[in-house]
Amino acid sequence: MRVNKKGAVAIAALIAGSMLGLAGCSGQAASEPKKTTSGTLTVWVDADRARALKDVAAEFQKDKGIKVDLVVKDYGKIQQDFTAQVPTGKGPDLTIGGHDWTGGFVQDGVIAPIELGDKASQFEKVAVQAVTYDGKTYGLPYAIENIAILRNTKLADSTPATFDEMIAEGEKAGTKYPFLVGQDAQGSDPYHLYPFQTSFGNSVFAQNADGSYDASKLTIGDSSGEAFAKWLGSQGNKGTKVINLNLSQDLAKEAFLAGEAPYFLTGPWNVADAQAKGIDVAVDPIPSAGGETAAPFAGVQTFFLSAKSKNALAATDFLVNYIATEDVQTALYKAGGRPPALSTAYQAAQSDPIIAGFGKVGENAVPMPSIPQMGSVWDDWGKTEAAIIKGSDPVSSWQKMTSNIEAKLK
Repeated sequence: MRVNKKGAVAIAALIAGSMLGLAGCSGQAASEPKKTTSGTLTVWVDADRARALKDVAAEFQKDKGIKVDLVVKDYGKIQQDFTAQVPTGKGPDLTIGGHDWTGGFVQDGVIAPIELGDKASQFEKVAVQAVTYDGKTYGLPYAIENIAILRNTKLADSTPATFDEMIAEGEKAGTKYPFLVGQDAQGSDPYHLYPFQTSFGNSVFAQNADGSYDASKLTIGDSSGEAFAKWLGSQGNKGTKVINLNLSQDLAKEAFLAGEAPYFLTGPWNVADAQAKGIDVAVDPIPSAGGETAAPFAGVQTFFLSAKSKNALAATDFLVNYIATEDVQTALYKAGGRPPALSTAYQAAQSDPIIAGFGKVGENAVPMPSIPQMGSVWDDWGKTEAAIIKGSDPVSSWQKMTSNIEAKLK
């Protein structure tokens, strides 16, 4: 698929679509943005994204006469600050964020839909699925991330297809640990353990045909979930002790960088540090523990449009015709090390074997649920996994967790 150049895009149609989308956003009709096409666009970004967007911001100002003010924020504070400031009119026109914030943002009425038009088909399928909520597109995706096996090639020649085979190979390496995955002593880490859970055929919520999640169908407690729980117990303190709650994300990373394990379940964010240590790394598919394909969560980095933006038309123009281009998506990829969301940029990035490795695993990834109900899942889920790893009865613990989550959802 080829990316349309700016001059080839029918901006009038995009503007009309954007305004229809804004007017259709529940609870936002009374605060429809003013139809201005001048002034300043305020965009919240982190330091890496600010550097990557400097040139395109200048280009947009030159072409349109509209300044793009890139405000550098601590990424960890963006979600909370955006939710607090948008209703007061003090928030930005656009902000970066994780797609899993979408449901909460929509529920709070702080973001507006974006009409991507023909551009929607030019993004990776999982990226569009991730930013789609209740039938509307609530963001412009720019990067995709998922976890995979990071392998020290000097310690292991390959990553086997099954978990047990991987552990056996890891033990042959003679290192301190056969395999590493970061955990939390109290809350485990459902995100990192999810690929093993899906390999038993288990999910949290049922998915609709379009990839969205059905909050009315909690599936985590079915028999496949119980099978995963039993397996998790066998890997914990009373079993092989391969999944170790005493190894936090930081400690697991340190151990891998010190050459203490051949296999590390992690994301692209840890590749650069491994390479800086002189470790020759490869990225491999996640072995199956339950017999089915291990499917990790996909996270999609996104630009959100404020529901209170006074320059929504210019903001839509900036996103659809400037951010959604191969050059800019590639620049964002180089700044963050995550595969681009735009297909042409994504395909070009596959020349890097590391990106190609994560991309191959990402083909089986599923979007992390962005529905607000997911907020009722994480705490019980993580604490239950930790309890099972410590030795609690897997099935009864898993069913108690399910009942607790169901009660919260009601």
